[in-house]
Amino acid sequence: MKWIKTIIRMAIGWHFLYEGAIKLFAEQWSAEAFLSNTFGFLSGFYHWLTVSPVRMEIVDFLNIWGLILIGLSLFFGLWSKWASIFGALLITLYYFAYPPFGVSLLSSDGTVFIINALFIEGTVLIFLFFAKEQGFGFDDLLQLYRKTKKNTASASEEQTKRDNPSENVSTRREALKSLVSLPVFSLLGWGAIRSSKMYNIDSMSGATMQFNRMMLSELKGELPKGKIGNQEISRLVLGGNLISGWSHSRDLLYTNSLFKAYNTEKKIFETLMLCEQAGINCINIGSWKEIAKYRKVTGSKMKVIMQASINERARDGDIYRSIKQSIDNGVDIIQLFGQQCDWFVRDNKLDLIDGFLSQVRSNGIVAGLGAHSIDSLLICEENGIIPDYYMKTMHHDDYWSAHPRENRRPFEVDGPRSNDHNMFHDNCFDSFPDRTVEFVSRIKVPVMGFKVLAAGAIHPKDGFKWTFENGADFLCVGMFDFQVVDDVNICIDTLNSLENRTRAWYS
Repeated sequence: MKWIKTIIRMAIGWHFLYEGAIKLFAEQWSAEAFLSNTFGFLSGFYHWLTVSPVRMEIVDFLNIWGLILIGLSLFFGLWSKWASIFGALLITLYYFAYPPFGVSLLSSDGTVFIINALFIEGTVLIFLFFAKEQGFGFDDLLQLYRKTKKNTASASEEQTKRDNPSENVSTRREALKSLVSLPVFSLLGWGAIRSSKMYNIDSMSGATMQFNRMMLSELKGELPKGKIGNQEISRLVLGGNLISGWSHSRDLLYTNSLFKAYNTEKKIFETLMLCEQAGINCINIGSWKEIAKYRKVTGSKMKVIMQASINERARDGDIYRSIKQSIDNGVDIIQLFGQQCDWFVRDNKLDLIDGFLSQVRSNGIVAGLGAHSIDSLLICEENGIIPDYYMKTMHHDDYWSAHPRENRRPFEVDGPRSNDHNMFHDNCFDSFPDRTVEFVSRIKVPVMGFKVLAAGAIHPKDGFKWTFENGADFLCVGMFDFQVVDDVNICIDTLNSLENRTRAWYS
């Protein structure tokens, strides 16, 4: 039993020591990024720590040297009882920075609802603290030294020892066992140093990952906001396609699989947290699953625009069931799915669109109308169907993969794809940008432009400027986590330097 405790204590000690040493030798390491993105009931405390540079210097110093000293103490078994309790307290702080309450039952980091590696390690340290002994180590040598020193005061006891050589042998054996950590430390230390020389700093260590080095410090300012109805949302809205694993990939067949492989549940949560920290307070999405779990786990107040649909084939006749489900889930704004708007206009089912908007409004919710084809919105307008805001594809067509204007057709975005490069093949989402600009310029309700980058064909600096200058009040853009800060900065710069916008802000 004592050997088991020794192995467990040394293993945890090495983990602490390694994490501390990696932090110490990493260039300009700081816990700021890790603390800035925390969530849960203690997030306010962690965020408060990052506000002051002085506090962060203290936190980084205590973090690094706390890990190193606790690690050394546990590994060598020196004052290990106190190291166990301080180690458990430090792990508790790590644990509640990103509490795994409600995360998937089998996530990529080994979390199984509440239980993760930190929880297990902390529990073991608490056990060691309350245990009568912590295994072999230098604490045993100190105890043996004190006992020997005390016994030297009694000559009779010394005589007894001379009469019992087996006890002396046993004592020497215990002393040797207490030194077991020395050769193990030498072996592990040699391996770690050799590895660092070959591969540099361990990039997979929690010490160096720093929450994917999200550079929130590079933000240029506060992202402006506007209003749609009674909802105040950021001018830049997060699109949901990339989170849902959907890409307009033209003829690149692997990209959907690549998106899904990259955007794991953990990565989705990181992206959403980063967006909120960067000032993006709204997401436009067609699937509730991911955002519902995120809001439940983190307590996020991110506003949700839900792309609801009409189910013509509902067996119970409740064709607007998705509206009720969206409201029950706590969404803030509901809009008709753009593809459905195009289909219903094309098929002359305008009554369904009008009924959808009326149903949403009857519940006191802002009602939007999305579309790819400008003809859909024009025909709805002609028939008196006016939403609280429009969501329209808005981008220019000055990019290589856009097919010629003379070959474009209304409603083609939701139609078949051609293998002819001169025809539509998931490559152009605002088929008639000049007609879109004319429509937007004269309407009196807010407009949210989407597909403003033509699914990656247009640079954000170009796409953001064109769309805002031509009348959009908001932009909806799909972003990976590593694009968020750059896109926010581009949006801020664009809004601060608009020169050719003539349309008033309807938000």
